[in-house]
Amino acid sequence: MRRTLIIAACAVVTATTALAAPASAVPDRASGQASEYVVLYKDGVSLTDARAAVKAAGGTIVRENTDVGVATVRSTDTGFAAQARRQGALDGAAANRVIGRAPKTGKVTEQFAVEKEGRGQTTGATTVKGAKKGEEPLAGLQWDMKQIRATAKGSYRVEPGDRRVTVGVIDTGIDGSHPDIAPNFDRALSRNFTTDIPVDANGAEVDGPCADEPDKSCNDPADVDENEHGTHVASTIASPRNGLGMAGVAPNVSLVNLRAGQDSGYFFLQPTVDALTYAGRHGIDVVNMSYYIDPWLFNCANNPADSPADQAEQRTIIEATNRALNFAHRHGVTLVAAAGNEAIDYTKTNTDASSPDFASEPGEQPYERTIPASCLSLPGEGDHVIPVSSTGISERKAYYSSYGKGYIAVAAPGGDKYDTADRKLDDKAGIWAAYPESIARERGELNADGTPNTPRVVRSCKGGVCAYYQSIQGTSMASPHAAGVAALIVSRYGKRDKADGGLTMAPAAVRSILTGTATATKCPPSGSYTYTRYVKQADGSFQKVVTTHACEGSKRYNGFYGKGIVDAFNAVRR
Repeated sequence: MRRTLIIAACAVVTATTALAAPASAVPDRASGQASEYVVLYKDGVSLTDARAAVKAAGGTIVRENTDVGVATVRSTDTGFAAQARRQGALDGAAANRVIGRAPKTGKVTEQFAVEKEGRGQTTGATTVKGAKKGEEPLAGLQWDMKQIRATAKGSYRVEPGDRRVTVGVIDTGIDGSHPDIAPNFDRALSRNFTTDIPVDANGAEVDGPCADEPDKSCNDPADVDENEHGTHVASTIASPRNGLGMAGVAPNVSLVNLRAGQDSGYFFLQPTVDALTYAGRHGIDVVNMSYYIDPWLFNCANNPADSPADQAEQRTIIEATNRALNFAHRHGVTLVAAAGNEAIDYTKTNTDASSPDFASEPGEQPYERTIPASCLSLPGEGDHVIPVSSTGISERKAYYSSYGKGYIAVAAPGGDKYDTADRKLDDKAGIWAAYPESIARERGELNADGTPNTPRVVRSCKGGVCAYYQSIQGTSMASPHAAGVAALIVSRYGKRDKADGGLTMAPAAVRSILTGTATATKCPPSGSYTYTRYVKQADGSFQKVVTTHACEGSKRYNGFYGKGIVDAFNAVRR
């Protein structure tokens, strides 16, 4: 049965009520002031009945996605949410709000501070040893591809990928003009599901003025990434073997931008759901989701630390996200996600002081709360998702990577800039991938002649065309390695899709091969890793930081590596 989702047009929207929220959870609002709400249509009801129920509750539908039962509605009735909950054709309502983050500017959580390690250096350069025969010019930096055997002598020789296989990057966008992405970029299929937001409810800048679009509509084209995150992810998956820069895991597959992240890095529920259902409708084979859904790092259905309104909101996020994930999975999309950079065991009780992390209402602030293991970080812990932890150059679990037996499916290289002999930061131990030139120039990371002035950026030129690459670490970087291997699996074993002429393969079969061919990696002999890092301070001194993470499980399956480190060559050579 088809379902429905309604989506907002542009502005920052709020959420304080949700599924089964009591009447006391409805905020007081001035009469006549329009508010926007996410509405869930009940399973099995007709669209006619659901739409009539929205109208009866006092709402007007703004936009509708008929693939899943999630909707955005406007109403000037202060009691709309309570009225919607009383409608038999609706599952509930919640004020609409931003629910995801991978920031470029503004507040930076620990999740994304990890990815920014090494930024700010404006002296020095990274040298690259000469490439071997058959390698791309910057292959010497790609320890990650060697770790998973995505190389000229490994998987490239057996299966470099098939152009009919499409990988959707649900992220901040893809720089489709980047010279080492453009050959594999599918502009026609790409979409931007977001609208730029100038400021939040407190007046703080979010995406900034909408001045760069010709019509100032706040709508970026579908081949733009003003953040950097999505471009890096896309490059890792499928930069081509074209004699420029470096190659991705699956250098011959097609990349599709399914943008759900703001320029600033926030992710709305609505664009995330739209991106997933679009992937299902349009034959996308694999999607990569290197972010977590906010404003809650963990969504808890009945956490006593939360107000009834916040509990209800989180239930709505869980339901809406899983509806979209299930829709995509049913339509042949393999779902891959980053495990998180919080350096915690997701299967244990934790403490979170970062949520909610977006001011959708004036004065709203995060607060500390205990997080039971039953709470869900989304999309990583959503239905049918393959969560990926991160390894460093030595194959140890990265110091920042979250973990947990029963959570992690597989591991992949995500970089660990402190996985070095002296335990001091080295950009060579990060993951290198494409970087939009415009952002490098904006940050002052290039000299007047175009050469980089920081060791975290390198350049490659061919025939008068130059491309830039940067070093980042994070589970956001691990996930695309696994997504790339999944794309190779579809390329190798997929069958012709009669609907669109491409290739298709059941996601469960893709997952089985991905996990079954991973290199089983055991817990450390002591049962834990003790990480020592010497972190450089503003005055040039180094602060010693020591943390310990316990690993549970056997070599065949454990909380650090899941079924093992993905192996591109193993996955395609049978």
